Amino acid sequence: MDEALLRRLTPSVLTVLVRRGADFAAAEDAVQDALVEAVRVWPADPPRDAKGWLVTVAWRKFLDATRSDTARRRREDRIEEEPAPGPTPAVDDTLQLYFLCAHPSLTPSSAVALTLRAVGGLTTRQIAQAYLVPEATMAQRISRAKRTVSGVRFDQPGDVATVLRVLYLVFNEGYSGDVDLAAEAIRLTRQLAAVIDHPEVAGLLALMLLHHARRASRTAPDGGLVPLAEQDRTRWDTAAIAEGVRILQTALARDRLGEFQAQAAIAALHADAPTAEETDWVQIVEWYDELARLTDSPVVRLNRAVAVGEADGPRAGLAALAAIEDSVPRHTAAAAYLHERDGDPTTAARLYAEAAHKAPNLAERDYLTRQAARLNSHTRH
Repeated sequence: MDEALLRRLTPSVLTVLVRRGADFAAAEDAVQDALVEAVRVWPADPPRDAKGWLVTVAWRKFLDATRSDTARRRREDRIEEEPAPGPTPAVDDTLQLYFLCAHPSLTPSSAVALTLRAVGGLTTRQIAQAYLVPEATMAQRISRAKRTVSGVRFDQPGDVATVLRVLYLVFNEGYSGDVDLAAEAIRLTRQLAAVIDHPEVAGLLALMLLHHARRASRTAPDGGLVPLAEQDRTRWDTAAIAEGVRILQTALARDRLGEFQAQAAIAALHADAPTAEETDWVQIVEWYDELARLTDSPVVRLNRAVAVGEADGPRAGLAALAAIEDSVPRHTAAAAYLHERDGDPTTAARLYAEAAHKAPNLAERDYLTRQAARLNSHTRH
């Protein structure tokens, strides 16, 4: 069973059902039912046209569900004939589906959550972590979004800003989480940049390329997390860095600064430094100031505090960190790092251990646990 093929075909099949008149929630349910059927049937009887098979089965599932629901009897008059058998054109509708999910009837945050769940393949827990809200809250938000678009014809695509937010979160989950979606997010952002001339689209593409260029050096052979300062910079993808910097410079020259361009500028400064010690932290702090002005995000202020600690010393970083609520993700880990830099290994070890319990993934938890163990070992000796 080719699970990658199923994942790749899902957006196109979902788009076909929506175009044929299915409301989004019912179409999503029908496609999921078709995927389950594919897992059951394909190993023994693989189809010659995988997408055509999925479209046919999903449409039948949708018809069955519609006919069994008395509240939707009136919609049956508008249901078209079952798609004819035969090969279905291999068209990638994923980016279009992102725009359709960003429907004007939804708030931007609800549109992002719905798209991440239905198209991006993320779990409700992963989306909740990205939004810094409890999983139950996010589940309710996604359910409300489905109810809102239920029965709506998707002939009014959403705006670029919402689609960019979705792509950004999909990339982040693919880059640091359990689902590998980073390359797919880059591919879709390239498609978007090819059809929309907007500096923030270019800024997001540059940001993705600059981060992705470092991916090979982010983990050790045993799977452990390698922080930026300790990464082998000879393993960075210099071609991707050069492309990202070139795209960013072109976008910045248009003097329409947005948050993705500011983030990309920070990533470019890291990529440009031959060694960690040569990083231009003063300029990075200045870009974080711009980013904080654009977003007013507590996560941005947290990252700025760490950068201040590098530029002006750990005491200055701790002072900046004190102004940020300790409920912000990775606050404890940042405090541990700055306390260690300030020569207080006992406090740092305690905070690293505390941060490990709050870590969002296993790799980060293991790294923080090792940091705590290292400092505890040094203090005992």
